[in-house]
Amino acid sequence: MPALAVTSLLLSHFRSHRRTEMAFDGRPVAIFGPNGAGKTNILEAVSLFSPGRGLRRAGPDEIGRQPEALGWKLKAGILSLHQMHEVETFAEPGAPRSVTIDGKPAPQAALGRIARMLWLVPAMDRLWIEAAEGRRRFLDRMTLSFEPGHAEAVLTYEKAMRERNRLLRDEVRDPGWYGALEAQMAGAGAVIQANRMAAVARVVAAQAGAETAFPVADLTILGPEGEMAPEGAEALASAFAAGRGRDMAAGRTLAGPHRADLGAAYAAKGVPAAQASTGEQKALLISLILANGRALAEDFGAPPILLLDEVAAHLDAGRRAALYDEICALGAQAFMTGTGAELFDTLGSRTQAFEVTEKEGLSVVSERTG
Repeated sequence: MPALAVTSLLLSHFRSHRRTEMAFDGRPVAIFGPNGAGKTNILEAVSLFSPGRGLRRAGPDEIGRQPEALGWKLKAGILSLHQMHEVETFAEPGAPRSVTIDGKPAPQAALGRIARMLWLVPAMDRLWIEAAEGRRRFLDRMTLSFEPGHAEAVLTYEKAMRERNRLLRDEVRDPGWYGALEAQMAGAGAVIQANRMAAVARVVAAQAGAETAFPVADLTILGPEGEMAPEGAEALASAFAAGRGRDMAAGRTLAGPHRADLGAAYAAKGVPAAQASTGEQKALLISLILANGRALAEDFGAPPILLLDEVAAHLDAGRRAALYDEICALGAQAFMTGTGAELFDTLGSRTQAFEVTEKEGLSVVSERTG
């Protein structure tokens, strides 16, 4: 059993699952079945045992099973660094999501101290060619995996920015109204920048220090339009103050960590990731996830739990086999989905397999052996 693993999972009135119970032995988990059967819902359930809104970024009222509208509940046994924890997360209709750890109410941030998770979903296949917002979320998830406190800095920054934006829209010109908010933004923004740069450095080092079948990505953090952003609290505060006139015309804050972008290039070819082939873009993403996992294994003391939805898409058989070998070498518990069991053939006995089917609108999960 890995030092970090989900050992049991219960889904109650969660999306297509009225009640599903699964037990895991620590091996990589292959989940297969037709599209729409409820495979990704299992990965989403696991992702909600980490801070945030999970791999679909859904609100609590979006994921309860319909039409019952009874609310939903997830329960997991999680082995973390040789300690067993019983973790529950749930929401009643119209209520925010709650978390309990070992029977006691806990903030979502506490989940990051128990489990570290990384995920790759089909929507991320367009990461390198979509707007900067998606890459920024990817960067912050990477950063959060190393520093769970990163979420608090982001919340502090965004709360102060919303207040500043309100002043801008109301065309308030008194500098006294802006000073305290901009100081708060600058302080939190500097923490965000430092956390992001440290995370990128760790992942880059983990890529460079490993022999892998996946390409190395050169990573940079850029400001809007590709320029270098001001760094540090003092520089940020000055930029906010200097930009008030321009920001007032726009009705929003135009510079700061919330406008950052993650730049990536295919190192071996020296071309931006956006200009690489579809298969190369997917391989670069996988390379970053694996490097993030290797770095976390050193920092946290255990490899993270990996959630890889439809991971075989755009991978040929050789690279697919290489991915499975690297997951096993990392020693990580990985939850992977695909439409057919044959996609996981090269894992052989190294995997625990489950088939998901749909019956009368309900997901049915069966473990497959042999």
